[in-house]
Amino acid sequence: MGLARPQARRILLGTLFLLVASALGLVYPKVIGDIIDQALHAGDRARIDRIALAMVGVFLVQGVAMALRYYLFTTAGERVVTRLRQDLFQSLLSQEVGFFDERKTGELTNRLSSDTTVLQNTVSVNISMALRNAAQALGGIALLLYTSPVLTALMLAIVPAVAVGAVSYGRKVRGLSKEAQDALAAANEVAEESLSGVRTVRSFAAERHEVERYRSATERAYDVARRRIMQSSYFLAGASSAGYLASAVVLWYGGRLVLDGAMTVGNLTSFLIYSLMVAVALGSLADLWADFMRASGAAERVFELTDRVPAIPASGGERLASVRGHVEFQDVRFAYPTRRDVPVLKGVHLDVAPGEVVAIVGPSGAGKSTIAALLARMYDPQEGRVRLDGRELTGLDPEWLRQQVGTVAQEPMLFASSIADNIRYGRPAASDAEVEAAARAANAHDFVSRFPEGYRTLVGERGVQLSGGQKQRIAIARAVLKDPRLLVLDEATSALDAESEHLVQEALERLMQGRTTLIIAHRLSTVVGADRVVVMEGGQVVQSGDHATLMGQEGLYRRLVERQFVAA
Repeated sequence: MGLARPQARRILLGTLFLLVASALGLVYPKVIGDIIDQALHAGDRARIDRIALAMVGVFLVQGVAMALRYYLFTTAGERVVTRLRQDLFQSLLSQEVGFFDERKTGELTNRLSSDTTVLQNTVSVNISMALRNAAQALGGIALLLYTSPVLTALMLAIVPAVAVGAVSYGRKVRGLSKEAQDALAAANEVAEESLSGVRTVRSFAAERHEVERYRSATERAYDVARRRIMQSSYFLAGASSAGYLASAVVLWYGGRLVLDGAMTVGNLTSFLIYSLMVAVALGSLADLWADFMRASGAAERVFELTDRVPAIPASGGERLASVRGHVEFQDVRFAYPTRRDVPVLKGVHLDVAPGEVVAIVGPSGAGKSTIAALLARMYDPQEGRVRLDGRELTGLDPEWLRQQVGTVAQEPMLFASSIADNIRYGRPAASDAEVEAAARAANAHDFVSRFPEGYRTLVGERGVQLSGGQKQRIAIARAVLKDPRLLVLDEATSALDAESEHLVQEALERLMQGRTTLIIAHRLSTVVGADRVVVMEGGQVVQSGDHATLMGQEGLYRRLVERQFVAA
């Protein structure tokens, strides 16, 4: 209802046309009764002509009213669902990163597509049809009472039983519909994983395995849908049989009333047509009830996400007038939300001066990348504090904070758009000249210029049409254009060949100038130039100093470097 409120004027106008169309539709049975009782009985041809001509006018007006009713309700419903999709997507993007650690992408995209499509049918056509059938049923029952209260009471005797059945049926269908949507979401998750990782699937010749996984998931969805359809079949069979039984009783008793002279043939004919109209309307409402129960299950899942309050807000808080780049980690303890019983950081102390370049090294699982994630406030520590220029990060505006942090990862994420658009992602308002300048600073301009489309070249999904070194340089250009005060290089050159590493390293050195930089790396070439090397093991800082100092000490750093030389 809250989503529909902005469309209130359109919905009210549609309701007006709905009432007009329904009222005019109820005129027809009464006219037939009048023709039978008066015009045919009296042999008045002129009266029949007048009635027929009047009905032509009534039907034309009714047709226009029905068209306007359909247009107004359907466009209002489309606008409601469009807004719902927008609100849902905005809510999803505002959630903290830990939320996405616990949810699969396929499940969330299914909420945006499948669940909102179910709601789309409900809030557009189905609501209009429900109101139309309800108006037709109520108006028909009123005219039935006017025509013959006794026959109406006989016909309506079935309503309580059908109503009780509808309530019970609705509860079952709602649960089964929610279960079916969950099963379909699981199938979509399998498809999303298989398609996004198709190169891995192909390299392991696992196509049959993935097809079987998807088949099993869709079969589960089908089984739930079959049970829901079975429940619908039982209810529709019962409701239909009850309706026809009531019609048979009405016809039997009405025929007796005509023979006894208590009712005219015209009135019985009108009554039977009204009964048919009411039965059709009630039958349609029964069908729509099933759809509404399905929509109720989908809405529950959608609103669960739209109403969810993120643990870390997307924006809101203090914005510093200027950033020096002084970073402090004070006794920070942290475990990921999905593994709270596995501590990753165990009392980390780290102080990075403005403009200092600090390399963080250590074995896998030591907590290096977690330091970077906490700096960008992707997560909040369970204990301890992370500060920027003396201000705790929890008091700063997260949106503003992330604008101050530039990240170049080992596997940068590029969007399926042009090279220029991917670079401009760092600053959407940047001009073409600024984009090119950033590309030159990142050693990317030369290879971009060799493409026939230049900066308009499409990179494909996740940048698959570019090499690893080219993707890295595009990511560096994006960071250059963003011009952050804090820079995080997370294994930025570990997957590159020697030539690409040289070009990327050269671009990174330009990017680091004047910025507080954290380098998370294994390769010696990316560490030796750092002002300080911080060595981590088991979630703790075990050594700190420049490269030469640490090489002169017995410890983890020296062992890591020696192993690298042996491997080389």
